[in-house]
Amino acid sequence: VQLQASGGGLVQAGGSLRLSCAASRTSSNNVMGWFRQAPAKEREFVAGINWNGVDTMYSDSVKGRFTISRDPIKNTMYLQMSSLKPEDTAVYYCAASRKSSITTVYSQYNVWGQGTQVTVSS
Repeated sequence: VQLQASGGGLVQAGGSLRLSCAASRTSSNNVMGWFRQAPAKEREFVAGINWNGVDTMYSDSVKGRFTISRDPIKNTMYLQMSSLKPEDTAVYYCAASRKSSITTVYSQYNVWGQGTQVTVSS
């Protein structure tokens, strides 16, 4: 399976963006997630969702502002980002994992999209 992330861009602080991650086909990956990486920083977990879209997990830094969802018919995952802050500026990556439950560990994700840049201006 291949993942294609899109939807990034430049937005002012307080604004919103929706990222999309389209999978080329259905797969055995049970969990999907979003990570981000800012310049000179390590890649960090942002949000994750399980195969049925019921279970979700968020990092403390985005909880209450970001919403992860997935459409199994379209094989697409979304990240709705609201109340954006300059510190949300990063390249955002979508990923898929065969783990049975949501994991925040990036090495446990076996498929990665190419990343999409999100820049939040103050």
